[in-house]
Amino acid sequence: MPGLRWKFCILYKVEKFPFVQVPAGEIGVVIAQVGAPTPIGAKSAEYKPEFGNFCNLTNFVKLGGQKGIQRPVLNPGNFAIHPVGFLVITKSRVYGLPISPELKEKRLTAESFDLKPDQLGWTIIKPDQRKDGKVVDVVGIVNVLDGKPLNSGDIANRLGDYNDVQAMEKADKPSAEVIEVLLGNKNAVHNNYQDFQAFLNNGGKIGLQHDPLLYGAYALNPFLVKVELMPMLVVKQGEVAVIKAYVGLPTVDTSGEAFKHGSTVKPGHRGTWEIGLGTGKYPINPRCYEAEIVPTAILTLNWADATSKAHDLDSQLKQIDAKSMEGFEFLIDLQVQIHIPEKQAPKVISMVGTMQNLVNEVLQAAVGNHFRDKLQSMPAIKFIETRNKVQVEAFEYIREKLSEYNVETKGIYIQDVVLPKDLVEVRTSREIANQEIETYKKQTEAETGRVEMEKAKGTANMQEELARSQVGINISQNQADARKAQADGEATYLSKTGAAKAAEVEAVGLARAQAYEKQVLALGKTETAFLNALTVASENHLGVMPNILVIGGGNSGGSALEALAATLTDMVSKQTAANAAANKETQVITS
Repeated sequence: MPGLRWKFCILYKVEKFPFVQVPAGEIGVVIAQVGAPTPIGAKSAEYKPEFGNFCNLTNFVKLGGQKGIQRPVLNPGNFAIHPVGFLVITKSRVYGLPISPELKEKRLTAESFDLKPDQLGWTIIKPDQRKDGKVVDVVGIVNVLDGKPLNSGDIANRLGDYNDVQAMEKADKPSAEVIEVLLGNKNAVHNNYQDFQAFLNNGGKIGLQHDPLLYGAYALNPFLVKVELMPMLVVKQGEVAVIKAYVGLPTVDTSGEAFKHGSTVKPGHRGTWEIGLGTGKYPINPRCYEAEIVPTAILTLNWADATSKAHDLDSQLKQIDAKSMEGFEFLIDLQVQIHIPEKQAPKVISMVGTMQNLVNEVLQAAVGNHFRDKLQSMPAIKFIETRNKVQVEAFEYIREKLSEYNVETKGIYIQDVVLPKDLVEVRTSREIANQEIETYKKQTEAETGRVEMEKAKGTANMQEELARSQVGINISQNQADARKAQADGEATYLSKTGAAKAAEVEAVGLARAQAYEKQVLALGKTETAFLNALTVASENHLGVMPNILVIGGGNSGGSALEALAATLTDMVSKQTAANAAANKETQVITS
């Protein structure tokens, strides 16, 4: 230490040594060359707070300081440390006088103690800037090189084991709260492994540590703590992370008896967690928990040379090669859309392991075999003509098949079919023939249309005459209707007149009958008959005397001539009477 010291020169030798200087951003690792031996199996010496920064060698020895690697490291600064009692390793040099013979013989550097210079700086954890410009979030995975061994069956150490998880299960806490506890850490107990003695005092064990280091700079002892940077779990929108836990409480299946193709467990147990992690960033230890990212949005897979730009799950899918019933080979480009519900994702992964297995082993087999079997059972032409029907049948088949794995099928689409060359030629020839037939039909329809056009044109040219004839038809129709109306009127008139006359005759007859009965009572039947006969003759102007009288001479020749004259005179008289009756009837009708 600086100052004046008086020593007897015969007994003492004085040498000057530099202060231990630890630059900024570096650490100093201390190795004690004096003290008690370390316990068997221990790789570092126990540390006590009284040791401070190892500047008091006497105090260190009196308080039971041990030889070997000291658990704390020196932070940046200047330290007056005894050069014989301690060696201090820094990035640039080694301070102190080595006692070990093998160390005396060479110039000491960090490599002399199997350390690299970059191990003697602060451990900085920050986002990883990749060469392609992409920034990747990381966590520090810690491996401890000293301490008690892990419990049997464990692969990583967690302070307090999983007693807190058991307590939460007994209290029937939700699984989401258990996940929060597991995703948290207990690094505050030992100041992020910087207080290695506190780490051991609180049950820390050698090996892989459950709790990782987050972003920051840490002064870690490179002899005791190793840090590996690994990507942080990042779950994007439209995804869920299914967690496969390799640490935790023993496996207890919670999937139920109906689920026979796998198992799920509650968070905190070994196995596939029954709840996935949604969108977010999670600082979990990928050595302890494996995350399988499952797309929960509609996933499109292409059976073609081209693959989806959004993912590489279909990178191993190729065109489906199938043969028809006749042996024609087809190459089919296919697109399948599937959807995995978020709550079903753990069961899906429990059955198939990974999304890549689902696509390559389940989907590829189901889709490829279905189309190969279908094509082999039908002629090539029928497949081409009923492509849409085949597509619908494939959708129903694949949907039923994937439902066994809790996967929904949203659609199956035949994108393209590469036909055999021979079949293409046949199809082309047939299509040309069909097109020619259609052409002839169109030509026939054109000629038929032209005939109709000419007919319409002729009809248009005759419109004037057609109008005149139509008017004539209308006039004739109107006249016919007028005549019909007149005839109906005359018929009605005659019917009414006849009915009236009949009634008159009936009334007159009844009156005359009554009069006849009274006359018979008064005059007698003979007299009544004679009287009425004279009355009828008088009313009808019947002559009592003959109308024609021909009187001849006394000779016989005159009789024939007289008879002829009488006949002719009678015919003229009848004709005259008939004419008179006809004139009378005409006057009655027209009036």
